[in-house]
Amino acid sequence: MNVGKRLKEIRESKHMSVYRLSLDSGVSESHIRNIERGKKNATVETLEMLINSLNITMSEFFNEDESSHYLMPDENLLLRYYRSLPEDTSKAVLEFCQKMCCQFKML
Repeated sequence: MNVGKRLKEIRESKHMSVYRLSLDSGVSESHIRNIERGKKNATVETLEMLINSLNITMSEFFNEDESSHYLMPDENLLLRYYRSLPEDTSKAVLEFCQKMCCQFKML
């Protein structure tokens, strides 16, 4: 996988400029451009900063499946909250969501 090409592809799919990604991630614009052009390699730490600013997970970044989609910031936040819950609480949240969807005939 070409990390720089993938980074640019995801950044552009989210309509995010290099400038905005730089501001959000704390990684310099020139470093981001060099990564995207393949002139520099990103460290794991740098890649994590960039990926977090794109509101995607590391697995989403490395998933090149055409059918994949990226979570919106609110969806990503909900998923992070859900994953941090104890098992019994997460099951209760899931049941609540199922009931809400049934009430609004969404599923």
